[in-house]
Amino acid sequence: MKKITYAKAISEAIDEEMERNRNVILMGEDVGIKGGNFGQAVGLYKKYGDWRVKDTPISENSFVGLCLGAALTGLRPIVEIMYSDFLTLAMDQIANQAAKIRYMSGGQAKVPLTICTTIGMGRSTAAQHSQSLQAIVAHIPGLKVVMPSSAGEAKGLLKTAIRDDNPVVFFEHRMEFNREYEVPEGEFTIPFGKANVVREGEDVTIVATSNQVFNARKASDELERENIHVEIIDPRTIVPLDKLTIIQSVKKTGRLIIIDEGYERCGVAAEIAMSLQKEIFYYLDSPIERITTANVPIPFSPVLEYEIMPDKNKIFKKVVEMVKG
Repeated sequence: MKKITYAKAISEAIDEEMERNRNVILMGEDVGIKGGNFGQAVGLYKKYGDWRVKDTPISENSFVGLCLGAALTGLRPIVEIMYSDFLTLAMDQIANQAAKIRYMSGGQAKVPLTICTTIGMGRSTAAQHSQSLQAIVAHIPGLKVVMPSSAGEAKGLLKTAIRDDNPVVFFEHRMEFNREYEVPEGEFTIPFGKANVVREGEDVTIVATSNQVFNARKASDELERENIHVEIIDPRTIVPLDKLTIIQSVKKTGRLIIIDEGYERCGVAAEIAMSLQKEIFYYLDSPIERITTANVPIPFSPVLEYEIMPDKNKIFKKVVEMVKG
């Protein structure tokens, strides 16, 4: 094992895949000379040059379309959209083209396209640069949706995404880029659709996506002092979703909380809850709960921003309410 940052793990994954396969290319805003807005592409431009690491204009619809065309003609593009808010600018290319071409061609065409983008609050970048829009792309058949929670998860899942013959949307969390984690040495990948049981417990099951795994772990440390033992599950991918691991956990604990930084309304947490309902209903000791972002534009004010986002304290309080009433 080695200790590296989340950003470095992403950079290593891209580097290793570019070295392994000359058809892998990287395009997006500031991925070249700057090395990525969050340092997730440092050193790649110098190593692979302008032909394989390409800075783009600020035109998401155009450069996602360019990468889609490249994928259809034999390359394996990684495209960086700086914030998930800007997925909306390229939604025709993503939702109507990339997601559907393999189906509409009867499998004759492949779309090995990886779209990386950043989600999350915590840096007071206001309503147009702070959203977590994973639910929007998860709604679209034909797209795989990945949400890594740590450096090791980011590296292993990104390598899997780059090798996939289908379009993958890969959500990175802005509050994780500078955080260090233990990462395995050498070559490894993580399969899609296989959740990770981060911590075992018998009182409550917490399903947490992306950065909320970090918050859940912090809350569970404090809950241990209250003699409440939490089982934390990181789904890793929300499409495909590993329902079996969650179901088995809830059958043991009798309680389920789902934490996702997307908006509450029509969100990932609601979909996970509903998809499990029939299988776990008779095992539940209390209703399923969720902790999400309030249905309002993300405030610029830090005080207001922190008020609406999921955090360690909200998780702690909700678990105590469920267990102790």
